[in-house]
Amino acid sequence: MLLALETATNVCSVAFKDAAGEVHEKRTNKRGSHSEKLFLFIEELMSEHPFRIGDLEALIISEGPGSYTGLRIGASAVKGLLFQSRVPLYGVNTLRSFARAAYSADGSLNRIHAVIDARRMHLYHQLYRVDGGRLHPEEEVKVRPLEQVAEMLQAGDGLIGTGIKRLPSERTEQAAVFGETHISARSLIQICEEKDEQAARPVPPEQFEPRYYTSNQVQ
Repeated sequence: MLLALETATNVCSVAFKDAAGEVHEKRTNKRGSHSEKLFLFIEELMSEHPFRIGDLEALIISEGPGSYTGLRIGASAVKGLLFQSRVPLYGVNTLRSFARAAYSADGSLNRIHAVIDARRMHLYHQLYRVDGGRLHPEEEVKVRPLEQVAEMLQAGDGLIGTGIKRLPSERTEQAAVFGETHISARSLIQICEEKDEQAARPVPPEQFEPRYYTSNQVQ
C-alpha cells in the first residue's frame, strides 16, 4: 500500500493505492487550501479504506519546484506522519510527476515540457524525452523566461503544468496541452513503482527538505 502527497502548486492531491492495487484520490485545486485540506484528505482516505500509516509500504512526496508555502506544508506533513515510523519516504521531482501524467494521458508523446508558474515573467521548466515508455530528463530543472520556453516548443510536443496560459497561443496550439486537471498524486505512485532511485529518491523523513529554485537559477 502506498500514500502520495502533491502540494507543489494550487492543486492539493492525496492518492492511496490499496492492497488490491486500486488507487483512490482526494483532490482540490482551490488556491491556499493545502493547510485546510491535506490532513482532511488523508483522514478521509484512512476512514474509507481502513489502513494505518504503519501499514504503508512507502509514503511519496512531491518535492518541488513549486509554491514555497505548499511545499513546506507537504514537508511538515510527512515528518509528522512518519515520526517514529519505519515507513520509507520517497521524494519525486514535481516536474517529472507532471510529465508522467501527460504521458499517461497520451502514450504517443515523444517530448514533454513540464512547467510551473514561477511568477513575474518566468516558468520552472524541464524537458523530458520518452524512450520505451520511460521518461528521461534532457536537462536539470531551469527557471526560464516565458519567451524561451515558447521557443523550445515543437509541433507534437506535450506541455503540462501551471502558467501555460501565459505562453503565446500561437506556440501552445501546436502542442498537446494538459492543464491543472491532470496534476495528481497518482503520478507520484506511478513513478515510485518504476523502482528508479533517480526518479524517486529515498530520504530519511527527518532530513527531508523540499527542493526550492530561486531567481539565481534563471536561464
